Amino acid sequence: MVFPALGAWDAERVHELTLALLARLSASPTACRLLARLFAYDHPALAVERLGLRFGSPLGLAAGCDKNGVAVPAFAALGFRHVEVGTVTPVAQPGNPRPRVWRLRADAALANAMGFPSEGAARVAAHLSRWQRHRAGDAVPRIPIGANLGKNKDTPLDRAWDDYVRALATLYPHADYFVANISSPNTAGLRDLHAEELLIDLGRALGARALTLAPPGAAPKPLLLKLSPDLTSGQLDGTLAAARAGGWQGLVLGNTTVGRVGLRDPNQARPGGVSGRPILPRTLQLVRVLRREVPRDWTLVAVGGVMDAEDAWRLLRAGADLVQAYTGFVYGGPAFAGLVHRGLVARLAAHGCGSVDEVIGAD
Repeated sequence: MVFPALGAWDAERVHELTLALLARLSASPTACRLLARLFAYDHPALAVERLGLRFGSPLGLAAGCDKNGVAVPAFAALGFRHVEVGTVTPVAQPGNPRPRVWRLRADAALANAMGFPSEGAARVAAHLSRWQRHRAGDAVPRIPIGANLGKNKDTPLDRAWDDYVRALATLYPHADYFVANISSPNTAGLRDLHAEELLIDLGRALGARALTLAPPGAAPKPLLLKLSPDLTSGQLDGTLAAARAGGWQGLVLGNTTVGRVGLRDPNQARPGGVSGRPILPRTLQLVRVLRREVPRDWTLVAVGGVMDAEDAWRLLRAGADLVQAYTGFVYGGPAFAGLVHRGLVARLAAHGCGSVDEVIGAD
C-alpha cells in the first residue's frame, strides 16, 4: 500500500510490509478496537441486505489486497464492511516473476502483473478459520467474507472447472460467498473462460458442488462471477447467455484492464492490468448496461475506479448493489473507508434519502 513516506519504495514490497503490520494488529482485539475508533465510521442508513447477508455498508475491500486472508479483522476495523480474499488457487503458487506491481501516480492508478500468487486454499482456510473465532467477540465487526477463486497456472482450460471446485470445497466453511474469477489478464488464457461452453461447464460444476456442501435443508452459499472490463459488446452478450445457464447469484464488474488509452504516467508501458481512476468510466458503463440485462434479484458488485465517496455514489446510482475498492485504499490510506462512508451519508442527507437502498439504481 502506498503511503506518502513510503512512496519511493517498490510498490509490492510496501504492500507486503503494510499487510504484515495489519496481520499483527488483527491478532489483537485491543488494536482492532483502536483502529476502529481512529478510522471507521458507521451509519444505519448505509446498511444493505444482499445475497442473504447483511452488509453494514455497500463498501468492501476488493480481492487482490489480502490475497491469503491474513488481515481480515484489521480491514474490518478500518471500516470495510465486507472483505473479499484471494484470488485463491487450490494449490500454492508463486505467481509471475518480480517486479510485477507499479504505481501510475499521474493517473491515480496501479499496474500489476501478479499472476495469482497464492498460499493455496488450505492455508487460506486456516487463516479464515482463525479470524472466525475473533468474530465471536465484540472487538471486530461481523462482516461478510468473500472468497475469490481462481485456477492454477498449469491447469489446462478444459479442466479449469476442477480447480474452482476444489478451492470452493476447501474454503466453503470459512466464507460467506464465493466469486469465480475468470477476468484477470495476468494468467495466460484465463479470459478464454468467458467462452459460452466453458463458462456453462464452470457454472454447472460449481453449482452442483455447492449443493453437496450446503447443510441439509440449507440453501447453498452464493456464487458470483467476476467478468473482465475488456469484453466487447458481442462477447458480453455471449457471456451473459452462458451465465444465465449457470447457478450464479450475481456478477462482479469488473477487474483490471489491459487498455492504456489516455494514460499519462511513464509506467503505463509496464505489463499487466491497470486499476484505479482510469477504469471508473468502464465500470460505470458495465453496471448501467448489465443492471438492465440481468435478473433483478442478481447482485451486482462494482469494482474498478472507486477512489472516493463520489465514485461510490455514482456506481450505486448506476445500479451497483455493492462496491469494492483496492487502489483507492492504496492511495487514500487507513482513513479511506471512513471518508467514503461519511461522504455517502452526506449525499444521502442532501438528497433527502433515509437509506442507501433508495439510491441504488436511481439513474
